[in-house]
Amino acid sequence: MSFFGSTISSLEKSLDYASVKNQTISNNIANADTPGYKAQSAVFKNVLQNEMGSTFQTKRTDSRHINFQPGSAQQSFQVVSNSNTTYNHNGNNVDIDKEMTELAKNQIYYQGLVDRLNGKFSSLQTVIKGGR
Repeated sequence: MSFFGSTISSLEKSLDYASVKNQTISNNIANADTPGYKAQSAVFKNVLQNEMGSTFQTKRTDSRHINFQPGSAQQSFQVVSNSNTTYNHNGNNVDIDKEMTELAKNQIYYQGLVDRLNGKFSSLQTVIKGGR
């Protein structure tokens, strides 16, 4: 029995993505002066395009629904390196200003997810206490 449907699962996957994104940004910042280091990023778009290109079979109640098989993707994001650019003379392509901006955006995103998760558990607590 699920109290929240798939909401908790979706929030969990989103928190996983935000954690991996934070880790890749931190690695980029830590290696900003490392010769030859290429910046990495956690991306969702490529995985979505790959999944949309494959065929799924599901029960659709409307012809406008997208074919989707829940649980088909093992991981909803990838970590990729950007090896096409070089910002520094030593072959490094980490743009520290961009990384700090991405870090701030990701922290706001993560905090929003945590707040939403807390809201779900607060609702459950209210129900358990009988609405008090």
